[in-house]
Amino acid sequence: MKIAVIGAGILGASTAYHLALAGHNVVVLDEAHPGKATLAGAGIVCPWATKAADESWYALYAAGARYYDELIAGLASRGEDQVGYRKVGALVVADDAREYDAAAERLARRTAEAPESGGFEEITPDRARELFPPLRAGMKALHVPGGARVDARLLAAAMLRAAVALGADFRSDLATLHLDQGRVVLRDGRNKVIEADQVVVAAGAWASHILAPLGLNHPVMPQRGQIVHLRLPGTDTSRWSVLLPMASHYLLAFDDSRVVVGATREDGSGFDYRVTAAGQHEVLSAGLHYAPGLANATLIETRVGFRPAGPSIKPILGRVEGIDGLIIGNGLGASGLTIGPFAGRLLAKLAAGETPEIDLSPYRPSHPKT
Repeated sequence: MKIAVIGAGILGASTAYHLALAGHNVVVLDEAHPGKATLAGAGIVCPWATKAADESWYALYAAGARYYDELIAGLASRGEDQVGYRKVGALVVADDAREYDAAAERLARRTAEAPESGGFEEITPDRARELFPPLRAGMKALHVPGGARVDARLLAAAMLRAAVALGADFRSDLATLHLDQGRVVLRDGRNKVIEADQVVVAAGAWASHILAPLGLNHPVMPQRGQIVHLRLPGTDTSRWSVLLPMASHYLLAFDDSRVVVGATREDGSGFDYRVTAAGQHEVLSAGLHYAPGLANATLIETRVGFRPAGPSIKPILGRVEGIDGLIIGNGLGASGLTIGPFAGRLLAKLAAGETPEIDLSPYRPSHPKT
């Protein structure tokens, strides 16, 4: 089967990789937009602490984390070991005692059903600072050994390379869609038709523009995220646990003495690709609130990414009713780095005519006509 994937972010790259693994003829088209969420994204994989209570969404969220071990092992078997993923453990903290106790209750309930989490334990403030040295003194923490961090651009690139090695065709090119007798037709930047039995649109915040010529009002908008990168020269940060406050910000470290603090969630931003004074202030204030030991770190860059934000926490995954051959994967928002690789496998199975292991009916696209 010949399947086209529009978008090579974390979701599109995963879809292409899993299709190529299954032996399908795959072509990937991706336009190099500044602000792609995957290029900016660095995140924490620790779904068991989330406050979100939607059961079907949480099942998908948790399955995304569970799938990482299989994904990373498969990529490693194909020589892809620079994937930006490592289980370093997660520290769940909170300023408010009630928030802390509620997080402990959720972790007790959810980690009991998730062996990959490694369970959890409450640790002392001193032990917490051993695992994340810049942490504010006196903060006790809930430690989840199976928590992990991921660099989205490295992981997406590894999956795309693996797909190409398996025979996929990658093109850095514009993709346009139109209808022909109820079936989707894909054209490249030269207006040449690309033959495909199925077209998977995984173009993130830009999908609305791609789908509009089909008469679809796609309900995903760009949400700007400003993410600060700091460096602590001469400090080995490679094994630091990730820090997950019960708030909207987070901190994690990578191998090159780099600490990342994220992120703003700016609705209504459009594609305004700027670092703003307010955004920089928000992120640095939150980071230093929880980790004052970063005060003397070097600010090396601030990345801007546009999360594909849908109308609810639930992503959009599935076939479009009334248009033959069209599948959409989008709207992962802030959960994209946890859900994305697994959701790509689900979309690959759907495109190939197989039944995904998770029921996608709660995520079916619903598009009023424009």
